[in-house]
Amino acid sequence: MKVTPTAIPDVLLIEPKVFGDARGFFFESFNQKAFRDVTGLDLNFVQDNHSRSAYGVLRGLHYQVQQPQGKLVRVVRGSVFDVAVDIRRASPTFGQWVGSVLSEDNHHQLWVPPGFAHGFLVLSESADFLYKTTDYYAPQHERCIAWNDPEIQIAWPKLDIEPLLSTKDLTGKRLSDAEVFLNFSQ
Repeated sequence: MKVTPTAIPDVLLIEPKVFGDARGFFFESFNQKAFRDVTGLDLNFVQDNHSRSAYGVLRGLHYQVQQPQGKLVRVVRGSVFDVAVDIRRASPTFGQWVGSVLSEDNHHQLWVPPGFAHGFLVLSESADFLYKTTDYYAPQHERCIAWNDPEIQIAWPKLDIEPLLSTKDLTGKRLSDAEVFLNFSQ
């Protein structure tokens, strides 16, 4: 597996070694020892999630103020533009974002550490999005930052429709008004 730090070094792009031939392909989507050896992170994943979304669906930017979740994300069908925003106030990259296309074809994964808001936009007809989390979902602690916050200026890919948003995502706060992590350490 190849691990590449992004412009925000705590967010990692992971490219598994894929073995393919005329019959199809095989790769290890997760191996705790290999992950620890190449990233230096010894994580305990406690929950796996699977979502399916249609073209143009934008989910995010989500995070939990208590029980913050690290997420190892990937796409098994379709394609998304995946985004992580640093919301650790004491971080030198506070308010900055990184994004990457994750797809069934490139098999890339993104490690989004606790202390980041996360979201994605579906680029294909539909997408199946899988992610492992380091803590349990706690809806009472979930918060949302506006996907189009002018302070963050995420360069979302242009679509031929307006993004499709949930009620929660329609009411996301600006980063300057959001509850963020003051002295977050992993």
